[in-house]
Amino acid sequence: MAKRDYYEVLGLSKDAGESDIKKAYRKLAVKYHPDKNPGDKSAEEKFREATEAYEIIKDPDKRSKYDQFGHAAFDSASGGFGGYGFGGFDLSDALRAFMQDFGGDSLFGDFFSFGASGGRGRRRSGGIRGNDLQIRLKLTLKEIDKGVTKKIKVRRKIKCDECNGTGSKSGKKIECSQCRGAGRVRRLTSSLFGQVVQEMICPACHGEGSVVRDPCGKCGGSGRKTGETTVSVDIPAGVTEGNYISVPGQGDVGLSGGPPGDLIVLITEEKDDFFERHGIDVFCTIEISFSEAALGTAKTIPSIDGKVSLKIPAGTQSEKIFRLRGKGLPVIHGHHRGDQLVKVHVNTPPKLNREQRELFEKIAELEKKPKNVFDRAKDMFS
Repeated sequence: MAKRDYYEVLGLSKDAGESDIKKAYRKLAVKYHPDKNPGDKSAEEKFREATEAYEIIKDPDKRSKYDQFGHAAFDSASGGFGGYGFGGFDLSDALRAFMQDFGGDSLFGDFFSFGASGGRGRRRSGGIRGNDLQIRLKLTLKEIDKGVTKKIKVRRKIKCDECNGTGSKSGKKIECSQCRGAGRVRRLTSSLFGQVVQEMICPACHGEGSVVRDPCGKCGGSGRKTGETTVSVDIPAGVTEGNYISVPGQGDVGLSGGPPGDLIVLITEEKDDFFERHGIDVFCTIEISFSEAALGTAKTIPSIDGKVSLKIPAGTQSEKIFRLRGKGLPVIHGHHRGDQLVKVHVNTPPKLNREQRELFEKIAELEKKPKNVFDRAKDMFS
C-alpha cells in the first residue's frame, strides 16, 4: 500500500512553520495514542503514521530530502537516509519518538515506549535489556486525594534459577560467528542513490556479540522464566487519569542475564457514586425540599475527606451551584487545592398526603393575594 504524503498526514501545507508542525502532530498523537484507544489497530496505525511524518517534517535536513526525493529518501528497502530506517518504522519506534519529544508534558517524564526495548538496544556485555511492561492501576478519588502506596502483583520474566540467568549450563558463552562479537552486522544495498551500507542488530546473537554454547535445559538458553513478583508503587496525591509512573527495573528481565526493563503504571480513575471530577474540582448534586429552599437550611454533606456543612439561604432556586473553597483535590506536588461544587436540586414530591395538599393550597391562595397597595389598585382597575 502506497504511503500518504507526510504533509497530508499532518494536515499541513508545505510552508508550515515549526510551531504549526508540532501543534498538528501533538493533536493527532493525543487523539490516536494507543493508551487512549486500547486494542484499536486503526488508531495505532494512524498514531504510527503521524509520528513517522512528524519525525521527517520537524527535522530541517530530513524535510529537505523529503521535499526533494519524497518517500524514497527514507525507504530502507532502497537504502535511504533515515536514521530510524523509516521503511520499518513500527509502533515501538513511534511510541519512543513521541515520549522523547513530549514525555516532559507528563507529570513524571521518565518514560520509554512500552515493549520497545527488547531486541532493539545496543550491544551490552551483560546481555540484552528486557522489555518494559505496562499495567493499569485503578484509584478511587479518596486515594487520589491523599496519595497511596499500592502493592501490585506483576507477571513478568524473571531470572532462571537453574542457570542464574546466563542461559548456559556451564555459564560460558562463545563469540558469535555471524557478527564476530560486534553485535551488529552490515548489509550493502543498492538504490537510485547508489550503494548504501546499512547497519543492523545481529540476528544470531540479538546484539549481544556472544552466544550460548550449552543452553540451559530449564529456560532453553534465554536465561529467564515466567514468574510473579509483588511491586510497591508510590502514588503521589493529585494524579489524574492517563498519568504514568515508571518503576525502574520491574519489567522483564533481559535475555542472557541482561538488565530488566521498567514497569510503566498507567493511572485510571474509578467512577465515584457521588462525585464527578473536573480537573482539581469535584462536583456533586444534592436534593432539598420546597420548604428548605424557601426558608433556608444547613445541610451536612459528604466531601472528599469527610463531612462538611453547607448553608443554603432562603429563596434558593433549583439547580443553583454553591462553591466550597479548598474542598476539591490537590495539585500534584503543590499546595493548592480545588473546590467542591454543589448543585442544589429542589425535589418536587410525586405524591401529597391530605395535610400536605391542604398546606400547599393555602400557600397557593396566599400567592394570589395582592402584596401591597399598588397590587390592590391594579386589581380594582383590571
